Amino acid sequence: MGNSKINLDKVGITASVLCAIHCAFLPVLITVLPLLGIGFLVKGWVENLMVLLSILIAGTSLGLSFKLHQKLLPLVLLIIGLTVIAIVHLFLPENLEPFMLPFGGLMIATAHYFNWTYSGKCAVNHSDTTKFNKSSE
Repeated sequence: MGNSKINLDKVGITASVLCAIHCAFLPVLITVLPLLGIGFLVKGWVENLMVLLSILIAGTSLGLSFKLHQKLLPLVLLIIGLTVIAIVHLFLPENLEPFMLPFGGLMIATAHYFNWTYSGKCAVNHSDTTKFNKSSE
């Protein structure tokens, strides 16, 4: 079970970083991508799909892992990242997207990183450690 969470966090980190890169370089790539035959990457549905995938992956991974490590930091970082993305899409002008959306994506990637770290630390069988400490006293 621990390995599936680590894999989800790796996927989440990758998706979030790719989303941040996509958002940061979209203004530059908008002229080059059609020449390369991959102009679909600048379509709104691609961005919406990336956001949806990030939410699904993060919600699953961080939600399940929270039960194990009970650390709030990954959830707080996730909420910050998703809030930034939502505010940018709903309220801010498009010219701010290349600056603000990568920040939101990197917050989500950071949330996955901490979740991955905390999940790895909880993989230790604490009952065996407790028995060892009591027997050595």
